[in-house]
Amino acid sequence: MFTKRDEKLVHQALKGNRKAWFTLISRYETAMYQYGIRMTGNSHDASDLMQDIFVSVYRSLANYRGDGTFKSWLYRIAHCRCMELYRKRKAFTDIDDIPAPLCETSCPEMQLTSDRQSRAVTQAMQALPLAQKAVVELKFFGQFTFEEIAEQMDISVNTAKSRLYSALTKLKLELE
Repeated sequence: MFTKRDEKLVHQALKGNRKAWFTLISRYETAMYQYGIRMTGNSHDASDLMQDIFVSVYRSLANYRGDGTFKSWLYRIAHCRCMELYRKRKAFTDIDDIPAPLCETSCPEMQLTSDRQSRAVTQAMQALPLAQKAVVELKFFGQFTFEEIAEQMDISVNTAKSRLYSALTKLKLELE
């Protein structure tokens, strides 16, 4: 949908057009925040992750070759930043010791669906291993194909499918 306009905005942003850069940010900030909520389970970490993602995108914008869509490139960076966050977090605490997420009602996604269901899904996703959580995020919330997911995560298409189906089984058990 935004593909051609995104590439044009990237080109303009590289030329120093601040309005183009802010348009890109505003176009994807909600999606990146929601990605952060689902991946980290809380708004504070989601905000930090979103900020790290956009700083990385800004610094790497000149490296965007346009081989794929800007959205796909953005989610690949988001995945890398999320992996870094988990590595840092792991250095300080065991991932299993992190408390269950508390999702505030100010989260845009929570306003679209029932508070109760959203909280249950977010909490259930926290029980998934990072690799499975990432595939669920990219497939259902990022709406990427298995081929795009495999490319972003540097895994095979069959591995992406396997991780998704394993995650769905675990989510179903967790939500029942």
